[in-house]
Amino acid sequence: MDTTALTNFFGWMTVINFAILITATIALMGFRPAIAKIHSKMTGLDDQELGRAYFAYLANYKIMALVTSLAPYLALKLA
Repeated sequence: MDTTALTNFFGWMTVINFAILITATIALMGFRPAIAKIHSKMTGLDDQELGRAYFAYLANYKIMALVTSLAPYLALKLA
């Protein structure tokens, strides 16, 4: 693969990862009572613990997207 192909790959990977992150954030914010009810039954966690788990999930996903897709894309663009 050449640099252009890698740059395009990481660019689209960044777009897809952040689209998933935004979709998950909107789903958790908009449908939280229904999602929390399902997850509470599945895991036995109360609402406060689920809120922390959701926040940790979104934070970890954002960090993963920044490190594995955006950082390589920016590095290739600057090179």
